Amino acid sequence: MELPWAEPYKVKMVEEIFLSTPEQRAQWIEEEGYNLFNLASDRVFIDLLTDSGTGAMSDKQWAEIMMGDESYAGSQSYLKLREVVRNTLGFPFFLPTHQGRAAENVLFSILVKENNIVPGNSHFDTTKGHIEFRKAHAVDCTIDEAFDINNLHPFKGNVDLAKLEEVYKKYPKEQIPFCLITVTCNSSGGQPVSMKNIKAVKELSDRYGIPLYFDAARFAENAYFIHEREEAYKNKTIKEIVKEMFSYGEGFLMSAKKDGLVNIGGLLGLRNEQLYRACGNMGIIYEGFITYGGLAGRDLAALAQGLMESTELPYLKARIDQVEYLGNKLIEFGIPVQKPIGGHAVFVDALNFLPQVPREEYPAQTLAIELYKEAGVRGVEIGTLLADRDPETRQDRFPKLELLRLAIPRRTYSYKHLDYVAVALKNIFDRRDEIKSGLEIVWESEILRHFTILLKKK
Repeated sequence: MELPWAEPYKVKMVEEIFLSTPEQRAQWIEEEGYNLFNLASDRVFIDLLTDSGTGAMSDKQWAEIMMGDESYAGSQSYLKLREVVRNTLGFPFFLPTHQGRAAENVLFSILVKENNIVPGNSHFDTTKGHIEFRKAHAVDCTIDEAFDINNLHPFKGNVDLAKLEEVYKKYPKEQIPFCLITVTCNSSGGQPVSMKNIKAVKELSDRYGIPLYFDAARFAENAYFIHEREEAYKNKTIKEIVKEMFSYGEGFLMSAKKDGLVNIGGLLGLRNEQLYRACGNMGIIYEGFITYGGLAGRDLAALAQGLMESTELPYLKARIDQVEYLGNKLIEFGIPVQKPIGGHAVFVDALNFLPQVPREEYPAQTLAIELYKEAGVRGVEIGTLLADRDPETRQDRFPKLELLRLAIPRRTYSYKHLDYVAVALKNIFDRRDEIKSGLEIVWESEILRHFTILLKKK
C-alpha cells in the first residue's frame, strides 16, 4: 500500500481559542455595525478574514527573530535579506517596507500621475485605492473565464492579451506607467497566472514600450500552480520557476505577510538603479532608512528565512492542500464556489448562494455576517463594498463576481477546523431561503470603505 501524504512539519506551540454563543455573536456584530473588521479577535472562533500576517512562523524563523541585528543602517539582518532577494527573486535592488501597501505608496508616488492608466489583471483593493487616490485609473484586463465560477480554466488569473493591447492602442505610452500582473490574482479568486501568459504580456508590453511589474504577495503559490499545471515546468524546482517568473518584470511589489511567511513586512524590488534611488528617497520620507524600511532587524531576518521556506515544494503542497480540502468539502455540499480552488482562499459565490438578496443590499457581506453568527467564523467580502464607489459618479460599482473569501492562514488551522467551517456554511445553505434581505450603509469613508464601514440590517 502506498503511504499517504502528510504535512512536512509538526506542532511545537498552541494557542487557545474560545467559542461564543450565537446570541452573543448576534449582539456583538450588531454593535460593531455589521463590519467584521471591527470585531475583537477573542470574539472570533476561526479567523479566515485574511491570510496576511496571520500565519505561524517556523522554529528557524523564530531563531532569526532572536538573532536580529537592530542596527539603524546596514544591519546583518538586512544583508541576509538582500542575499535572498538577489538569489531567490533575482532583483539587484530592493527596499524593505512595513507592508505591501507601503511599497505601493513608494513606487506609485514616483511613477503614477493624474490621468495615468494602469492595466493588468484584477487589481486588489489597496492597489486600486493607491491608483485612484492619485486620480489615475486601473483597467482590468483579466480573461473572461475568470468570471465564470464553474469554468475549470487552470489559469484564471491570466491577462487577456486582446484587452491589454486595446489599452495600449487607445492611450499613448507616456500615459501608461506600467502594466501590473497580480500573482496569484486575489480579486478573481486566488487564481494563478501561467508562465506562458506572463511571457506573452512581457512581449506585448515590450512592443509598446510599457514596463511590466508584479504584485507578488503570493508569488510562491503562483509558482506552485505553474509547477503543477504547465507541462514544461513539472521537472523544475519552485525556486527555478520563481526566478524565471520574476525575470520578465522590471520590478515587483510584495506584501511579505503572505508568501514571506511573516507577521509584518513588505518589499519593493527593482532593476533600474535610477528608479531605485528615487524610490529610496521616497521610502526614507515615509518608511525609514533604505536598509530597514519601517521594520525591526528581527523582522528582516525572519522574512529572509520565510522567503526560503515558502519556495520549497513540500511546504507549498501542504499549504495548497488545506485550501483545496475546504473547497472540495463545500463543493460536496453543493455550495457554489470559484473553481478551480484558488491558492490562498476559498471564494464562495454569494450571488448564487443568496440570489434573493439584491446587489444593492450587499449579498456577500450579508453571507459573511450569517457565517459569523452561525459559527463564529470570520471571512471577508470581496464584492461591491470592496469595489467601492466610482470616483466620478460616486455610485456603487458592481463587480462581475460577489464573493465571500475564506482565507486560510498558513500553518495555523487543522483539517478539523476546516470541517467545522464547511458544516457551518452548509447549515446556512440549507436555510438560505429564510434570508430575505441584506444590509444598508450607515456611514462610509471616501476610499477603501470596506475596512471601516458601518451598516445596519435592511
